[in-house]
Amino acid sequence: MSKPRILVTGGTGYIGSHTTVELINAGYDVVIFDNLSNSNIEVLDGIEAITGVRPAFIKGDVNDIATLDCLFQAYPGIEGIINFAASKAVGESVQKPLLYYRNNLNSLMNLLEMVEKYQVKGFVFSSSCTVYGEPDVNPVTEESPIKPATSPYGNTKQISEEIITDFIHSGANFHAIILRYFNPVGAHPSALIGELPIGVPQNLIPYLTQTAIGIRKELSVFGDDYDTPDGSCIRDFINVVDLAKAHVIAVKRMIEGKSADKIEIFNLGTGNGVSVLELINTFESATGVKVPHRITGRREGDIEKVWANPERANKVLGWTAETPLADTMRNAWKWQQHLAEKK
Repeated sequence: MSKPRILVTGGTGYIGSHTTVELINAGYDVVIFDNLSNSNIEVLDGIEAITGVRPAFIKGDVNDIATLDCLFQAYPGIEGIINFAASKAVGESVQKPLLYYRNNLNSLMNLLEMVEKYQVKGFVFSSSCTVYGEPDVNPVTEESPIKPATSPYGNTKQISEEIITDFIHSGANFHAIILRYFNPVGAHPSALIGELPIGVPQNLIPYLTQTAIGIRKELSVFGDDYDTPDGSCIRDFINVVDLAKAHVIAVKRMIEGKSADKIEIFNLGTGNGVSVLELINTFESATGVKVPHRITGRREGDIEKVWANPERANKVLGWTAETPLADTMRNAWKWQQHLAEKK
């Protein structure tokens, strides 16, 4: 019996690579499509070292529909798509809104055209807790109101969810699962794959670990005057491997026809709010390494506090975020040390 074939766009990226590992371990045939704009081809070596399998890789841009069409002809029978091909930094999106709208929305619409043309059964979309904006109440459930986005990045996630909903409403014959991530952090416990941004990191943990190892002078904490116990922003930090496993469950659910509705939405988080300063303390306690940091002004687009109520994912998907934050921080540090050793 042949393995079900899954297309992972952005599969050499941070969450994409960890999800590819979990898919291969669960018995899927994975095809990666990535333009390597924010990732490295060597990630394939890490995936192969962990799983014993080197996934098929095609270099290309999801915004190029002709190349995408060729991929579906070259790899027939794709049953599910997991879409990670999006730009994802809040701060950068404020600076470069057109880049974010063009990349995140065009790529989605191109993929949905392929879903219909090639009769793909299931589509997993990476959404974000940014769709809840600045919530009135925490933790947020999937029924919490969608608030006006505080950044172009957040807005692309809201619009993308609406595009998928409208497309299914039009009669398109597939199932979609929208996964609203909270804040993915950490690395694979093997330290063979992890977060590997090109240039200066836009996300907190790679900047933190690069500071801890001496690549960066200090970590900026954007604001200490928020209405939180220590004044810094509060987030729900979820281990990237736990997050990846949820995608495997989502794909299986759709391919096997077990989805309750054509479109389902799940929050993926731990249910715990942790402040930026608490996260730094957790890293220092877990690793014994100090992180030079200083408080700077607030950053445009940042939300004060948001964390998940993950009960729906716990009950319906049978998925739970299991990895303690201290272990996640140790894995992030092991990955940073691994990168240093390679140089």
